[in-house]
Amino acid sequence: MTRTGEVWRSEIAIVGGGILGSVLAGFLAEAGRQVTLIDSGETGGSTANAGSLHVQMQSRFMRLYPEHVPGMERQLPLYPRAVRFWREFERELGADFDLKVNGGLMVAESPDQLEFLKRKADRERELGLSVDILDRTDLDRLAPYLGPAVIGAEICHDEGKLNPLKCNRAIRDWLQRLGVTLLEGVRALSLEQNGAAYSGFTLHFPDGERLHAEKLVLAAGAGTGALAATLGLNLPTRAEPLHMNITEATAPMIGHLVQHADRMITLKQFSTGQIVIGGGWPADLRGPRAHPTVRLDSLTANTTLALHIAPSIAPLRVIRTWAGVNTSVDGKGVLGPSSRVPGLYYAVPGDAGYTLGPLSARLVADMMLNGDAGEDLDDYSPRRFTA
Repeated sequence: MTRTGEVWRSEIAIVGGGILGSVLAGFLAEAGRQVTLIDSGETGGSTANAGSLHVQMQSRFMRLYPEHVPGMERQLPLYPRAVRFWREFERELGADFDLKVNGGLMVAESPDQLEFLKRKADRERELGLSVDILDRTDLDRLAPYLGPAVIGAEICHDEGKLNPLKCNRAIRDWLQRLGVTLLEGVRALSLEQNGAAYSGFTLHFPDGERLHAEKLVLAAGAGTGALAATLGLNLPTRAEPLHMNITEATAPMIGHLVQHADRMITLKQFSTGQIVIGGGWPADLRGPRAHPTVRLDSLTANTTLALHIAPSIAPLRVIRTWAGVNTSVDGKGVLGPSSRVPGLYYAVPGDAGYTLGPLSARLVADMMLNGDAGEDLDDYSPRRFTA
């Protein structure tokens, strides 16, 4: 990146330093492009992620957004591919993400919930997932940490978990080795499409500085919609502030990613021994910057439910709580070029965006570099919001 006075210049600018924007910056830099990555430094989805690698359809999303289930089903085949891509990406970086693909359990406490899981599993098999239904005898052998209230579960064999702190650090080190320019703690206020005198885009920052870029990628998660609006474009991104907790370390206990058929809970254990408790309990957006902030009622309800599902965690102390932001659109990601503004690209993953991040970055990078991702991505095109 070069600078003239208060104006910076770059071949490609990416707004959003989360998992998708960061990995996309790396792929483009590997291909010889000059890339500037703009990261506001605010707590978002990737920096606050709990490390789940989701594959099966999440019951929480199905309950909250039933109108988006068809879109989620169309994107579902991407999820097992995304987990496989995570493993390839870890090998390519020569890093240790603490990545484990031991399968994910979605547990049931009633016959009705178990019947829901059976119907869901039937549909997921039709869509290519590897899933099975387990009874209590199976769980006693496979997951003895589950409490007596659990009567059965669906297991998705492709689900897993990783340590996002280790992963995010390894990715930043990779970007620095590649020479990506990182503008950290910088927030883009507005965007402008340049005229004939200088093609491309101008990004305006709070201190009056500007960045000219030939191509622009919006990868700012829930903030992407507001940035697109400064160019007169519509993208209905929605911020979902969510609460999470982590316990002190203990002996290996929970080998799976654990979810619930009807209640908001996720459990997973890192190799360091800490158990992460999440599942979609709400947090708040507070202050002039809408900072995600924890809620006492979510802390109490989330940990109480975790204790109900896995009573053996009772002696453990919660050592930290935090909040992050999940991004929802319409059940599918928004990937690829704008149909109205040449040189503008979107990079917003679907629900469970951390899972889809690196694979989505590869697809967008291929579109930018080759004009073709190598497969049909019409389902994820921003053209569906043009009207």
